[in-house]
Amino acid sequence: MELKELYEKFRDPKAIKALAKQIHKESSKLQKPINIMEVCGGHTHTIMKYGLLQLLPKNISFIHGPGCPVCIMPKERIDHAYILAMQKDVILCTLGDMIKVPGSRGSLQDARSKGADVRFVYSPLDVLKIAKDNTKKRVIYFAIGFETTTPMTAALLESAMAQGVENLLLHINHVTVPEVMRELIDSRDEHIDSYNNQIDAFLGPSHVSVIAGSKIYEEFPTKYSRPVVVAGFEPVDVMEGVLMLVRQFNEGRCEVEVQYKRSVTQEGNKRAQKLIQKYFTKRDLFKWRGLGNIPKSAWRLKDEYSAYDAEKVYDLPKEEIEDHKLCICGDILRGMAKPTECQVFGTACTPSKPLGSCMVSSEGACAAYYKYGNLLTN
Repeated sequence: MELKELYEKFRDPKAIKALAKQIHKESSKLQKPINIMEVCGGHTHTIMKYGLLQLLPKNISFIHGPGCPVCIMPKERIDHAYILAMQKDVILCTLGDMIKVPGSRGSLQDARSKGADVRFVYSPLDVLKIAKDNTKKRVIYFAIGFETTTPMTAALLESAMAQGVENLLLHINHVTVPEVMRELIDSRDEHIDSYNNQIDAFLGPSHVSVIAGSKIYEEFPTKYSRPVVVAGFEPVDVMEGVLMLVRQFNEGRCEVEVQYKRSVTQEGNKRAQKLIQKYFTKRDLFKWRGLGNIPKSAWRLKDEYSAYDAEKVYDLPKEEIEDHKLCICGDILRGMAKPTECQVFGTACTPSKPLGSCMVSSEGACAAYYKYGNLLTN
C-alpha cells in the first residue's frame, strides 16, 4: 500500500465517525465517567487537529500527559545547552524544537543570535558528518527524546568510536515513559477528590512501544488497576484505542492491549534495547520540568564512556531553576490543568514568544490548543 493510501485509510472521515458512533453507544453503559491520559504529545495534536474531542461523549475525557521530550526539559538542562553552545570552538547540535525553549539565560535561538554555532539535525547520525567536517572544533550533541530516539544516540556513539571520531561529545537527556506514568499515578492517588482529577486509563505511545515493547506497561493494570491501550497516532488509531478502553471498562477487564499491531510487539525491538543497555545506565534522579525529580526516569552514559560525556568534560551548573511564576506548564504536564486555564495562554505566551515549554514544541499541549483551539467544544 502506498504511503498516501495508508494515510487516507487511517484518516478516513467515515471510519472516524463510525468509531465515534460505536463509542457513544458503548459508553452509555459505563458506570462512571472515565478520564484517559494520552501520554504522548503526538496523540494530543491528533486529538486537537482532527477535532476528536467534539466527537466523543461527555463521559469520556482526555488528560494531556507529559510525553513531549522538549516540554519536560527543565531550565537547568536548557542552560547547559546554552552554556555549551557559547563555548569557543564548539558546534552544538540538537533536534527540532529545542531552539526556542527558554532557559534562565535564554534559548538556543538567543545563543545563535550572539554568534554561537547551533545546528539542528534530523537524525543523530547527521552529527557524525558534522564532526568529521569540523575536526578542529568540538561537536556536542544535545540528545533528547524518549525510548524512540535513544537507540539512535547509542548508534551515534558506537559509530564515532568505530570510526575514531574524537571531537564528539554527548549531553544525554533521554527519558523513559513507565517511570513518569508511575509518578503521575502515585501523585494523583494521594490527592483524588473526584473523578475529574483521576487518571482512569492510558493511551500508550506507539513509537516508544515499537522500541520498548508493550511489556513495559504490564505493571499498570496489575499494580495500579489502570488499563493501557497502545495506539497509533492517526485519528482512526486514537478512536480505536478509546473504543478498546471503553470495552475494557464495560467488560470488567483491566489489561494491556495493542491497537497499533502493525508495528508494536510485546517484546519490542531487542536489538535497539541491547544497544541502549550497552552504552547507557539509569540516573538515580532526573528532574522533569514541572514534575520534579523522578527516580530512574532517564539515562546517562556509562562511566567507561565518560570521555564522550559533556557533563563530565565541562563544569556545568548543578542548581535547580524554577519556572516562570505565571507559567502552569507543570500542572498541564501532570494533566491537572488545561492550557486554556493559564492566565497568559495566547497573550503573553504564544509560539513566537513562549514563556513555557508546552507552547514551544510541536508536540506541546499549549501549542496544540493555540493552533487548533477553534475546534474545541468540551
